[in-house]
Amino acid sequence: MKFIHTADWHLGKIVHGVHMTENQRHTLQHFIRLIEEEKPDAVIIAGDLYDRSVPPTEAVELLNETLYTINIEMQTPVIAISGNHDSAERLSFGSSWYRKSLFYIEGKLQKSFSPIQIKGVNFYPVPYAEPGLVRALFDDESIHSHQDAMKAIIGEIEKTMNMNEPNVFIGHAFVLGGKETESERILSVGGSGCVSADVFAPFSYTALGHLHSPDAIKHEKIAYSGSLLKYSFSEAKQKKSVSIIEMEADGSFKVTYKSLEPKWDMRELEGYLEELLDPAFYQSQKVDDFLKVTLLDEGTVLDPIHKLRQVYPNVLHLERKTNVIDEKRKQVFSSVKDTNRSELDLFEMFYSQMTQQAFDEQKRAVMTKIIEDVRKESDEW
Repeated sequence: MKFIHTADWHLGKIVHGVHMTENQRHTLQHFIRLIEEEKPDAVIIAGDLYDRSVPPTEAVELLNETLYTINIEMQTPVIAISGNHDSAERLSFGSSWYRKSLFYIEGKLQKSFSPIQIKGVNFYPVPYAEPGLVRALFDDESIHSHQDAMKAIIGEIEKTMNMNEPNVFIGHAFVLGGKETESERILSVGGSGCVSADVFAPFSYTALGHLHSPDAIKHEKIAYSGSLLKYSFSEAKQKKSVSIIEMEADGSFKVTYKSLEPKWDMRELEGYLEELLDPAFYQSQKVDDFLKVTLLDEGTVLDPIHKLRQVYPNVLHLERKTNVIDEKRKQVFSSVKDTNRSELDLFEMFYSQMTQQAFDEQKRAVMTKIIEDVRKESDEW
């Protein structure tokens, strides 16, 4: 059978003060077209459907429209779980009768782990839960970390699992060794939020949500689908996709990745202001993408954000490239400590390090006069 693995839609997301809903709607329409083409036997959503526990109305409407189209109009089974951004109670609403249309949504963790069987494959959807909740549910005081909690849950599943059939785990977790981005909310401090990959060994395939990179972990049977869109500039170089799994009766499978095209991409631009505002440069750019711009200009630049937004309306972040300069400044200051050079020599060294330009005689004359004037004022005091 064939199923699509996706996760981390984060509907209602706001990035640098900008609502992502229109971009999310565009991408989900593309996702629906992909479902029409692939005709999967099921769609798996591994948590974080919303970006926060009380999502805005527009996000609720978008999720409702999308799932109705997929599940009712296209008659495709959907299995979804809550993530750490979702409200388990809100997503659980209606779950008992949704099953009549083959829409399985698990918001709150239950102690019963009966699989959802679709075309010979057993799916085990396990919503995100804090270790304390799992400890209370199993009445087990030894559960303190996410690792303890996941081991307890999977141990319970194994009691009734049919190992002669393909079994798919659907979860929302941070597997040890996974690559993080800036847009993920930490599960817990001190490493107790991590889960080791070996706890998922009983499953033919583990479909995870939480980490936003589609290649967050390299494992033959464990995978993150990645987020629907780029939600931070740390994800700018990622290629977002969904995973299409074709599973055989013996549990073996083949994975195909299909990219999702956003209306506006999230990119980084670097250059001098004059260069970025040159039509010869920006006419080859998709100027309405969400941008982080790093300026290379030295000295004062007047109102750069306003000038840039005349050409690039969705500049979300602007910064100057100072890290190299700061490092050079540290080098200069450290060398000053142990030198008996004159003020002019020190400034010449500083100027050359900061600008990579020659300190010519004209500049030397100007600085000589400034130093002399400062000395005179100092003597008068």
